[in-house]
Amino acid sequence: MYGIVADVERYPEFVPWCTGLRVLERGKVGMCEIMLAETIVGYRALREHYTSRVVLDPQARTIDVTQTQGPFRRLENHWRFTPEGEACRVDFSIVFEFRNAVLGMVANAALGRVMMRMTDAFEARAKKLSEQALQ
Repeated sequence: MYGIVADVERYPEFVPWCTGLRVLERGKVGMCEIMLAETIVGYRALREHYTSRVVLDPQARTIDVTQTQGPFRRLENHWRFTPEGEACRVDFSIVFEFRNAVLGMVANAALGRVMMRMTDAFEARAKKLSEQALQ
């Protein structure tokens, strides 16, 4: 699961509303890979892009994302992966606040549905890659 979430460049292939993503910079600090990534999200006629700093720490099994530029006053998300036998526990947290209050109200109203669609997308991706590996 860590590898699926860490492969941010593939997000437009399976993450709902992610219409584009490009890595602007990539580097290493110790064992961590640090990226600056521009993401484009869209729903119907709405399009936004934002830039985030992504810190991948495979040793600690963590991924931390913080917006550096874009429509949010604050955007952070944190992934934690804990092996559990043949499975993996995934803990995800997100904190966001839009600069535009109206957009924030709309986003907050839909947050539960959005999170379920995103969760389903990552699970479906894991299942698809697992099936491909068995072939």
